[in-house]
This record gives sequence, C-alpha cells and structure tokens, in this order.
Amino acid sequence: MTSPSRAMPAALYALAAGAFGIGTTEFVIMGLLIQVAADLKVTIATAGLLISGYALGVFVGAPVLTVATSRWPRKAVLIGLMAIFTLGNLCCAMAPNYTLLLLARVVTSLAHGTFFGVGSVVATSLVPANRRASAISIMFTGLTIATLLGVPAGAWLGLHFGWRSTFWAVAAIGVLAMLVIAALVPADHEHGKRIAVRDELRAIGQPSVLLGLLMTVLGFAGVFTVFTYIQPILTEVTGFAQGAVSPILLVFGVGLIAGNLLGGKLADRHLTRALWSTLVALIVVLGTMSFALHSKALAVLFVGLLGVAAFATVPPLQLWVLHKANDAKHLASSLNIGAFNLGNALGAWLGGVVVARGPGLGALTWVAALVTFSGLLIALWAQQRESALARLPARACPGSGA
Repeated sequence: MTSPSRAMPAALYALAAGAFGIGTTEFVIMGLLIQVAADLKVTIATAGLLISGYALGVFVGAPVLTVATSRWPRKAVLIGLMAIFTLGNLCCAMAPNYTLLLLARVVTSLAHGTFFGVGSVVATSLVPANRRASAISIMFTGLTIATLLGVPAGAWLGLHFGWRSTFWAVAAIGVLAMLVIAALVPADHEHGKRIAVRDELRAIGQPSVLLGLLMTVLGFAGVFTVFTYIQPILTEVTGFAQGAVSPILLVFGVGLIAGNLLGGKLADRHLTRALWSTLVALIVVLGTMSFALHSKALAVLFVGLLGVAAFATVPPLQLWVLHKANDAKHLASSLNIGAFNLGNALGAWLGGVVVARGPGLGALTWVAALVTFSGLLIALWAQQRESALARLPARACPGSGA
C-alpha cells in the first residue's frame, strides 16, 4: 500500500480513531463492575468474567476473521469490523440480563483482534522500515487515549446515568470511527494476493513466533490481574470514594500514552533490548505497587506508573511477532492481539480467584508481578535462542524467523 507522504499521518490517526472506540469498549467495563454487579445481581468476581469473555472472544475471533477476510481490501475489512463493533455495543446497551450481556460482549470482541492485526500491518506499510514500531505506537495511541478519556468518561456516565448509557455512547463512537476510517485510510490494491493457509500456519508455527505469542500472553496477564479490579482496589483497599475512580483512571491513561510512545521509540532503536527492559520495568512497578496501595498519594502515583510500564511493552511485543512471521504478517499480528487478550482473560480469571478464594484484593499486585516475571523468562529464552541461531550457518537454522 502506498500513499502520498502528506496522507500518511492522517491515515495513521484514522486507525487510531478506530482503536479509540475499541479500546473504550474493552476497558470501560472495569470502571462499571460495581454498578453492573449490583444491577444484574451477580458478584464482582462474576462481573469480572465480562472482561474474560471479551478477551477470549478476541483470541478466537482474531485468527478466524483474519483468514476469512484475507481476500478483502484492507480498508473494507477495517470498516466492516467497526460495524460489528457498533452492533455489539448496541446489544450490550439493551441486554436484559447477565448472560445476554456476556454474549453481547463476545460479539463485540470479534472485531478487536483482526482490527488491530490488520491495522498494524497497514500502519507499518505507511512508513519506512526504521519507523514501524512508532507507526504501531501511533495506532495504539487511540487505545491509550481511550483509557485516558473514554474509560473515565464511561465510568462517569455509568455512575450518574446508569451503566447502559455508557454502551450507547460507545456505539456512537463506533459510527464516528467508521466514517473517519472511510474518509482517511487510503484504498489498497494488494487484497488479491493470498498466501495459502497452510503456508501461513507454517510461518506461525515457527518457534520464534510461538515464543513471541507466549511472552505476550504471560507478560500482559499481570497487568489485567490488577487492572480488572482497579475500581474495588481503589475503593476497598486504598479507601477512595467511588467518585474518585474516574479522575484516577485519567492518571492511568496519561501513563498509557507516555508508555506506548516510549515503547515505540525503544523498539525502533533495539527491539530485543526494548522487549526485556520494558517487561522488567512492569515487574518492578507491579511488585512495589503492593506497598503503595495504603497511601492515597502513592496509589495514584503507581496507577500512573502502571500505565507507563504496561503499554511500553506493547510495541516491542507486537513488532517481535511481525518481524518473525515473514509472509504471515496479517495472521501473526492478529494472533498476537489475541494473545494480549488471552493474557487479559488469564489475568482477570486469576485476579478473581485471588479475590474470591485467596488472600484478597491487596495481594493482586504481587501475584501479578510473578505472572509477568514468567513472561520475562520467556523473552530472555527467546532472545538467547535467536542469538544462538545467529551464530550457526544459515542452513542450520530453519524456522528462526529472522
């Protein structure tokens, strides 16, 4: 795909607009758990499964929709996915009970992985090779701005007008995102080229790609072990009033934007170094956050630091898989978005276990640090494997994905 250089920034920000809508619907439920649980008469742990269900829908939907739409023009795929997203949010707003709300969340989630997967490939096609991680980070800035503005606004709407009003608003965002993408993303002419599914699966099956997917799952699961339950953590552990949660989520959103852009710059300079250093930073923040939750000032500070550390990992993790997948970039990129969300589901489930059957809300941060540490071990193993293969003759290292 090519476009005039003047159009490139506009196209990237159009992708960010779609990411904003998807990010809002993914994360906003975390600021509504108490209201949803009370209205639908379920426990907070059960309400947390709305995050897990969404994440599992992304994990399943990403590869299926990516393969199914592989012959479509990329722009048409992106617009169609935003239509699914909008329909799903309308169903969420009208769901009469918990079961149908969960089903509507799964429908909404189907668009998520393929949108970010195809969008990442489109974004990298618009810039020179040495700016690809930054292009991905620009698209993901929409996701971070969703957390900065969309999630706190959604939590405020839910608090004052009921949680259903939030989903009506998100559906309207979906319509606007469709219009922006239709207007600004350039048409492409490569959709007739299709790699055989067998070849794509062979590329995805390379150890370097599989390790990348695993480090994404484990590295990011720690974030959602904590963030899924951020509302009850802030109110029940730290002692904030419910009305204070929305402003604190603004701090988290600022951290996401800073971390996302920082991660893109670091990955453009040195991918593997960015990979392990951002995971180390996330582990440190999660581990030390345990000691900050009983101080309101420190808790707010660490919510912001968690945002920085969490999304600094996103561009390196996504770019690693793109680099290693060779000709299966669309499928690999979508699968990695699914891996992020599988990590989200794992974290939400694990957090629920800790809250309901374990030591409780106050222990979530150190449990999360241990989960992310396992992702770091995978990253170091993958890096060591790549270095060892690089020292072998080229014919002796098939499947390296380099």
